[in-house]
Amino acid sequence: YKIELNERGQIVMSPASNRHSLQQGDLGYLLRQGLPEGRVLPECSIDTPMGVKVADVVWASQAFLEKHGTKTPYDEAPEICVEILSPSNSDAEMQEKVMLYLSKGAREVWLCSENGQLRFFGNEGERTASRLLPDAPQSI
Repeated sequence: YKIELNERGQIVMSPASNRHSLQQGDLGYLLRQGLPEGRVLPECSIDTPMGVKVADVVWASQAFLEKHGTKTPYDEAPEICVEILSPSNSDAEMQEKVMLYLSKGAREVWLCSENGQLRFFGNEGERTASRLLPDAPQSI
């Protein structure tokens, strides 16, 4: 599942840029350093009501990994799901992914803009900061 599927089972793909890859690495490092009791997974597949979505980076607790192992795709979202925006992403598409990850059990969803600005979301909506990693910067 390096690809995403929409609700009709069609493949949805966007080529990743080197900027995207650098941000993915930086976010993974940030999560691993700030939350060492869990694991960071890049390109994590999650089965949602709108098809399989692949979060750019996730943080999963040890309890999540003990429960779900390496099942592919996960039928539940890890605690933190991060999406790195690309020029082809619309705001509506990103808001849909936020909703989908939260509906599948994510405790937080982070969006990272092209310039590295971070936005944090929970079930109540957008947050001013991460609750799971309170020291997370506003940009990377």
